Amino acid sequence: MDRLRQRADFLAVANGARVNSPAFVLQSRGRDDSGPIRIGFTVTKKNGNAPERNRIRRRLRELVKRLDPVSMQPHHDYVLVGRRDALSRDFTTMLDDLRIAFTKPARHTAKGPNKGQVTGRGPKPDPRPDPSSGPAASRKPD
Repeated sequence: MDRLRQRADFLAVANGARVNSPAFVLQSRGRDDSGPIRIGFTVTKKNGNAPERNRIRRRLRELVKRLDPVSMQPHHDYVLVGRRDALSRDFTTMLDDLRIAFTKPARHTAKGPNKGQVTGRGPKPDPRPDPSSGPAASRKPD
């Protein structure tokens, strides 16, 4: 198992599938090459100051060390995004959450210009009246 270190790799995995947990978000993406499983860790500044973020990151790394690599899919990249609950959540509970996250079918998120748009319905019509169609009906006569 290798580590993700390049920003481009983290961004590529962010466009993949994700599984949510109270202490972390597991993002995953399959690769076309035959390389080893790669995993990255990230914790944003909104989760606390530097010592707190480092502690979250250390706990996430220890979770992956204790996890059986067989539960991970080969030729995949994974990113664990730490959440603030990782500081106070019981370690064994987090380990169980991670095992479940690797077995759970992943939720795919749509990224890009059509984000959130239901397929086959097209764009929503503009609710504002067309100014070229004449005076608005709600105007009072002079």
